[in-house]
Amino acid sequence: MSGRNPYVHDKATRLAKQRGYPARSVFKLAEIDRRVGLMRGVRRVLDLGAAPGSWSLYAAQRLGPDGVVVAVDQTPIDQHFPDSVRTVVGDVRQLAPAVLAAFGPYDLVLSDMAPSTSGARSADQYRSYELFSCALGLAHTLGKPGSKFVGKLFMSGEFERARADLSAGYAEVKVIRAEATRSRSSELFLVGLGRR
Repeated sequence: MSGRNPYVHDKATRLAKQRGYPARSVFKLAEIDRRVGLMRGVRRVLDLGAAPGSWSLYAAQRLGPDGVVVAVDQTPIDQHFPDSVRTVVGDVRQLAPAVLAAFGPYDLVLSDMAPSTSGARSADQYRSYELFSCALGLAHTLGKPGSKFVGKLFMSGEFERARADLSAGYAEVKVIRAEATRSRSSELFLVGLGRR
């Protein structure tokens, strides 16, 4: 056995790298953008759980030099970004609100955050819900009226609760399982359009 990570060499990962993105996750965001017009009218983006940087890079390219993207992760991001991207290193659950609010309010809050998996499926699913809820709370606090939200969630018994939480704050809710999602993955994205 070679010990290589099989995902590093899959077709989507190779294609992402050929196009200058660090990870295949860019195709998930691009699909959501295509399906719901996510980037339309957006000038300021908060990207939570941004490492290794594909979503922030995509957003910066879509917004152009007049946009602002704030990329937040507890891991430093090595990706080279345009000048319109600001990076913040820290745990979003512990950062002072003023740090994230500095470039807000935001037109779009993105969260591709996922827990470090433990192998205990139900525990991992619940931690995914907690991260989703944290991101949604920040979107309520830092998003403009009419703004948008995308949050990743592992499918679980918490799904309906997460969708209800999102529906309470947004005029329209979409549930998207992106085509680039690996077949074994239980992840999906909940999209809120038009923050009340």
